[in-house]
Amino acid sequence: MTLSTPALETVRVDLGVRSYDILVGHGALGDLGARLAPLLKRPRVFVLTDENVSRLHMGALEHALAPAGIAAETLVLAPGEQTKSFANLDRILDWLLGAGADRSDILVALGGGVIGDIAGLAASLMKRGMGFVQVPTTLLAQVDSSVGGKTAVNSAHGKNMIGAFYQPRFVIADTALLATLPQRELRAGYAEVLKYGLINDPGFFDWLEAHGADVLALEAVAIQRAVATSCRSKAAIVAEDETEAGVRALLNLGHTFGHAVEAANGFGPDVLHGEAVALGMALAFGYGAREGITTPETAERVSRVIAAAGLPVALGTVPGGPYEAANLANLMKQDKKAIGGRVPLILARGIGQSYIHPDADLKSVAAFLAAELGKA
Repeated sequence: MTLSTPALETVRVDLGVRSYDILVGHGALGDLGARLAPLLKRPRVFVLTDENVSRLHMGALEHALAPAGIAAETLVLAPGEQTKSFANLDRILDWLLGAGADRSDILVALGGGVIGDIAGLAASLMKRGMGFVQVPTTLLAQVDSSVGGKTAVNSAHGKNMIGAFYQPRFVIADTALLATLPQRELRAGYAEVLKYGLINDPGFFDWLEAHGADVLALEAVAIQRAVATSCRSKAAIVAEDETEAGVRALLNLGHTFGHAVEAANGFGPDVLHGEAVALGMALAFGYGAREGITTPETAERVSRVIAAAGLPVALGTVPGGPYEAANLANLMKQDKKAIGGRVPLILARGIGQSYIHPDADLKSVAAFLAAELGKA
């Protein structure tokens, strides 16, 4: 370790008997074998990954397992959101059963959010629950999807419609793995980092406003601080509300608008999830300013910081579509968070002052979106 490489940090997710640690920092993957060994009855793990991640990082994972004498049995899937399907869920379960896996074995998810989501759901179903471990390889997965136990696959009716809450045994967030990410993917993950400042940590948002370029450049101290702070923020919310019955809904800031944009694109590659969340946060603050919930100056500042990271803030500039205000509002009504026809929106009175608005007026939302599209 050099002076520019900080010591690894441990973030605890406090859920009683389901509590676990997130190990954060450069080189954290090296601890994988030592952390797995006490959990295993046999010196083997099952590893689920995708073609891109396997090529880049499978060798490092096997190297981390070798000192503990742990062998890896691996299934490699195609990359992309389309991998989160029932067909692939069946394929994973058939692979595990065929290899003789049981509830004492561990499934390791090596990849981004897609792999983590489907691996966690498969683990929850495997003989009513086998252990699994998250080794997220994208910034978005390290600060969001690998933490908190949300697992899912997609359906024809929408994204993440079929899933369960199922917590990992631990998470390894090795920031060194982020060096292989394309810049677009890195920026998309950074949207979720910004989200934590906007939810309830204005000081963190101030720091990101000043140091966002260092985070995106993967400067060791800055990226570790960004990931660890984000994980602590999410861990605190999850510990208070594991199954999203209340305050955990705040983590959906930007997501209702963003998921509608993704759905309008058929969840295709024109708009990445993090890009949609970034746009959704800008829209949430813009809508809040229109409704007098926050100030125009606050909405403008949020958009400015998001745009400085190379992320979208204006609906009319986003690829894909075509986007129609009425269709987007209807897609928001179909969001999985809607209950009894009521669509909750996460809005904010200011930076770090987000709250749950339980029943959005979709006519007002559609009028706002029409104005955003220049059709008002």
